[in-house]
Amino acid sequence: MTIRAALRLCLFLLQVAANSVVYFFTVAFVSGKNKRHARAAWMHCSARRHIKVFGCQTEIRGDIPTGGLLVSNHLSYLDIVLIGSVTPAVFVSKADVRGWPLFGWLATISGTVFIERERRTHVGAVNREIETALAEDALVVVFPEGTSSDGADVLPFRASLLEPALRGGHEISTAWLHYELPDGDAKQEVCYWGDHTFFTHLLNLLGRKSIRATLHFGKFQRTTDNRKELAEQLRAAILELKAKG
Repeated sequence: MTIRAALRLCLFLLQVAANSVVYFFTVAFVSGKNKRHARAAWMHCSARRHIKVFGCQTEIRGDIPTGGLLVSNHLSYLDIVLIGSVTPAVFVSKADVRGWPLFGWLATISGTVFIERERRTHVGAVNREIETALAEDALVVVFPEGTSSDGADVLPFRASLLEPALRGGHEISTAWLHYELPDGDAKQEVCYWGDHTFFTHLLNLLGRKSIRATLHFGKFQRTTDNRKELAEQLRAAILELKAKG
């Protein structure tokens, strides 16, 4: 572990402790519809502090969405911190994230909706949770690739989590994420995929001098009621954002 990584890890842990106190007073005793929005607001404030620990400099393009469904490519656990630092949101994540050290706990208390993809029957329950969040005017973020990648391409989209947007006629936005490392290889050191192990990857990332992130938002006009066609159209829209760089 480098000195920079050690110092940043300590700072991150201190921020988590401080944010936990804030959570207790601002979220813990809130109930009903307001609970979801309070969690998203808390996560937004926390993520704005956490993203700075990574030395992340963010370039934002397009109009930042505040409600509806946001569909994005997926590169790393840092994606959630990055998007969360820009706008309050409810995230949908694979269930094994819940078991990650610290990050899993933070994801849980911030109101993340976890999906067990290997259980086909669980998709229905997750979609009902997404529908409820959308009906409460929350911004719900999904990563339809189903896994993270090195960003060389946008993987084919899984259509199952797009059903709530179709049924409710909610606004849909798109986002393209991209990272660069001045002192390293972003595809290996920021993107989290393949055989990477979480804690080793995190420590290495904290040791990098800085990260440059691009977050490009786009408007999306739905023209189909077919879920699979919608998935293809959304992937094409994100590939168009990617082509613009």
